[in-house]
Amino acid sequence: QVQPVESGGGLVQAGGSLRLSCAASGRTFSTYVMAWFRQVPGKEREFVAAISWNGVSTRYADSVKGRFTISNDNAKNTVYLQMNSLKPEDTAVYYCAAARARVVVTSVNEYVYWGQGTPVTVSS
Repeated sequence: QVQPVESGGGLVQAGGSLRLSCAASGRTFSTYVMAWFRQVPGKEREFVAAISWNGVSTRYADSVKGRFTISNDNAKNTVYLQMNSLKPEDTAVYYCAAARARVVVTSVNEYVYWGQGTPVTVSS
């Protein structure tokens, strides 16, 4: 079992940057795909980025490609989401999640362990 805990959210101006962190207690990353999702009130939770346990494979939502970078540090059991060139439409609660999968998956239904979320607000 994995318990993700997010940190690093906050308020930033459009064009700015933030780095989110997800520290996962419990089992190590070696059997899990880790991902970031986000959600705004009244909308479904949407996929942002995911990474394989070894860091070799990554996937991104089209809306964040070229601006966001997901990475991991297995020694620290931590996943990061570097967010650059932020836009007001990136405003959401960002969630870290873990899936027991052999390939990097993007469906919210594949992820069984979730953190409590960290809010990100981008002002225009």
